[in-house]
Amino acid sequence: MKKLMTTAMAFGLMSGAAAAQDEVTLQLKWVTQAQFAGYYVALENGYYEEEGLDVTINPGGPDIAPPQVLAGGGADVIVEWMPAALAARERGLPLVNIAQPFARSGMMLTCWADAGIEGPEDFPGRTLGVWFFGNEYPFLSWMSQLGISTDGGEDGVEVLQQGFNVDPLLQRQADCISTMTYNEYWQVIDAGVSPDELVTFAYEDGGVATLEDGLYVDEARLDDPEFVDEMARFVRASMRGWDWAEENTEEAAMIVLDYDESGAQTETHQIRMMREVSELTAGADGRLDEEAYQRTVDTLLAGGSDPVITEVPEGAFTHVVTDAALAD
Repeated sequence: MKKLMTTAMAFGLMSGAAAAQDEVTLQLKWVTQAQFAGYYVALENGYYEEEGLDVTINPGGPDIAPPQVLAGGGADVIVEWMPAALAARERGLPLVNIAQPFARSGMMLTCWADAGIEGPEDFPGRTLGVWFFGNEYPFLSWMSQLGISTDGGEDGVEVLQQGFNVDPLLQRQADCISTMTYNEYWQVIDAGVSPDELVTFAYEDGGVATLEDGLYVDEARLDDPEFVDEMARFVRASMRGWDWAEENTEEAAMIVLDYDESGAQTETHQIRMMREVSELTAGADGRLDEEAYQRTVDTLLAGGSDPVITEVPEGAFTHVVTDAALAD
């Protein structure tokens, strides 16, 4: 695959050819798309190389669970949503958040307007499409806070385990489905549905948004100063990638397309996705906002008889990596 290289970079690589680069493997949460543009930009623009890193980016998919990949030694760092990461930590997998490129959540429910749903109070008695495999945790916490059962019936909601597509809404199998601002919502629009035929409920607006797309590592490896240094360089280069992607959305989308070996993505969709994603990463420098972290924890604890996590996590995040990354 073609790589872009400046003259200065080439000179630097030649002069330091004898110096081995540190290998880092990143496991993404989902397939190659603009949701992960910052990492592909950092790779393509040589930011990782400038930090002495040889980075491999492994795309995810419906059958890939990043925490399991990390536990099995298949990655050094993973992209994961915080609800899934904290749930995994409580089950014994010591995931630690080392950086948070996404400052805001893009998750929402998208409903048919003609279903008569004007607010969350209208959810009972409806069928709602929900992603599972760890993505259901924010939804379950939201329903718990609203006091709405997920066991069906007139006073509860019928949960339809939704695949990673929008078919349940288009086929009228569900009144609402899970969507992201940067992806599935636009798939519905591209299917010929007009925006005024839809009603959306953003998790951010409901006050139950949880943090998404953070960077996580195995806690034990943070005892190694060399690993911490590698991750600091990785985060610094990655955030350079995100900053560039925000300022150059169309070019960033083209870089993502270059790395999409599946050929499944389209130029129009990726450019639009990059613009929407830039709204979620804008202003972030990689350092975890502790207030947003606490909001996530409180949301997950508020699960009634079946909370996502049952205890306040300890040691689930660290600033040591971002402190080092931002200091240089």
